[in-house]
Amino acid sequence: MGNFMSLTVWKKGKDLAVFVYKVTRQGSIAKDFALRDQMCRAAVSIPSNIAEGDQLDSNQQSIRHLYIARGSAAELHTLAIIARETGLLQEKEFEHIARECNEISGMLCRLIGARANNPKPTNPKAHSPGPHSPAPTPRTSHPAPRTSHPAPDPQ
Repeated sequence: MGNFMSLTVWKKGKDLAVFVYKVTRQGSIAKDFALRDQMCRAAVSIPSNIAEGDQLDSNQQSIRHLYIARGSAAELHTLAIIARETGLLQEKEFEHIARECNEISGMLCRLIGARANNPKPTNPKAHSPGPHSPAPTPRTSHPAPRTSHPAPDPQ
């Protein structure tokens, strides 16, 4: 943990996000702002959550973000299906997105399994203070889960 840019799954997720941005900026999908923007948010959420999870202090926290990234891959795949079926995304672009989402999801599943089977944190300094270090302060609240969905509009 701690070097997300070296993870192949992060690289693939980042490349997929760049591809989605490029594809959705041209053709008829560029005019469907809601679908285009949601596809971009889901695509960006994949490598972002992988990176965030990799920087956290425990496997449990990391796994939570990897599951969010996996959910975002499923969301992007679903949005691509809708875009293809409504004629807003060409078959070639759809096939690339679908293939990458499936591959990334499988890679995330394997990474989740590896981290779940390794209960020890990879950064022991974050969990075992030295003899002259103060005791860690307990957390009183948990951060809100990260999703690729915008907050509801209060009306």
